[in-house]
Amino acid sequence: MIKRSSGILMHITSLPNPYGIGTLGKEAYDFVDFLYKAGQEYWQILPIGPTGYGDSPYQSCSAFAGNPYFIDLPLLMEMGLLRNKYYKSTDFGEDCTKVDYHKIFHKKMPILKEAFKNSKGKYESRIKKFREENKIWIEDYALYMGIKEKFNLKPCQEWDEKIKLRDEEVLKKLREDLNEEVDCWIFLQYIFFKQWMDLKSYANNKGIKIIGDIPIYVAKDSADTWANSEVFVLDKNKNPTVISGCPPDAFSAAGQLWGNPIYRWDYLDKVGYGWWIERIKASSRIYDITRIDHFRGFESYWEVPAGEDTAINGRWVKGPGMKLFNKIKEELGEIEIIAEDLGFLTKEVIDFRIASGYPGMKVLEFAFDTREESDHLPHNYDKNCVVYTGTHDNATVDSWIQNANEKEREFAVKYLKLTKKEGYNWGFIRGALSSVAKLAVIQMQDYLGLSNEARMNIPSTIGGNWQWRIRKEHLTDELAENIYNITKLYGR
Repeated sequence: MIKRSSGILMHITSLPNPYGIGTLGKEAYDFVDFLYKAGQEYWQILPIGPTGYGDSPYQSCSAFAGNPYFIDLPLLMEMGLLRNKYYKSTDFGEDCTKVDYHKIFHKKMPILKEAFKNSKGKYESRIKKFREENKIWIEDYALYMGIKEKFNLKPCQEWDEKIKLRDEEVLKKLREDLNEEVDCWIFLQYIFFKQWMDLKSYANNKGIKIIGDIPIYVAKDSADTWANSEVFVLDKNKNPTVISGCPPDAFSAAGQLWGNPIYRWDYLDKVGYGWWIERIKASSRIYDITRIDHFRGFESYWEVPAGEDTAINGRWVKGPGMKLFNKIKEELGEIEIIAEDLGFLTKEVIDFRIASGYPGMKVLEFAFDTREESDHLPHNYDKNCVVYTGTHDNATVDSWIQNANEKEREFAVKYLKLTKKEGYNWGFIRGALSSVAKLAVIQMQDYLGLSNEARMNIPSTIGGNWQWRIRKEHLTDELAENIYNITKLYGR
């Protein structure tokens, strides 16, 4: 169970290195060392699944697979699977502070496939064991990826009819024709999870736990909707008839239209929630704690008819509630979970989160709306929560201060006793760490006092998100000491 402690939020993509995107290599181990020196007990990351259009980790083509972009090339060289000439002079992007996903896709994937060619005759027994351990998802995922390549990455809803609808004879023929491609995608998953588990073991041995993140929904174009279509509300062509989103609110007059398929909770209930239990089981193997995004959607969710341009014409529909989580506890025992319970919360949602026993989330940037008393003000917290200065969807503290309206800024300055001398970012950090919340997680950008150029995501926008990367020289011993001192000052 979580005791009074603290951690840092920074995604794998944001790690520094010369290869265009953060990976599971040396710099990840260096960051674990930094966390250790800074007296932190948790490293929180974003979802690690493969990303597609829009580069969002919350729109993955698999609920179970890992992102091949995170595979470290120097580690592949150490395994004898690459020579450094394959990547040392490759242009992965000119700006070391931003991920260029277009270049990563076109430059890194061919290098990873070269490593696969060089792996022939090696690791066969280990990969066979890995396939067996992950058979519930990996064969369908690898075939799905092979088919996508064959059809020039077209969405699965646009595949030939018999492939889309999984005709058994056609799939058998495809598995034969695409055997090499399927083996390659399975090899990449084996390498990803080997590198991941090695890193996690290193972190755990340093006393640092990993907080992972899983989206409540999967992407419309995904191995999950193709191979497990009975789990989702789809028509005969595997297109969603209703899609996910959230209703209009103070932040968006049209609401947010996410576009993910909705679960057939009635069907899942009949079959004992097997797909979700497998998902949580897989998550609990690779993370120490799992943060579930949009947790309120299990109590009730906003359902929008497919084809709508906005989320306005949606409706609230009841979710499975505690039936799902009681079943998870029955099958898997006590799994450590953080419930992302942000957004419009009814009494029913609050009661549901309390009944689950999982800690909810508080965000200091949400605390200073002067129109009403906020649950995000520290004096309103109970201990069973996780407090953040801001999340991946928020502005950095520095940017929030610059752009907040005058009343909100004055309230924050007065409440947190902010001063320029201390640094507004450090004042927010002090407010989070000194609260009664049992866990405080600070964005790395806020420890660095960065502005909006370092923002990770602006919700409901496509392009320019998920790109920020830290400079290696930012991770200094002086910063680690400052973080250590303020952490220990507040008993974390």
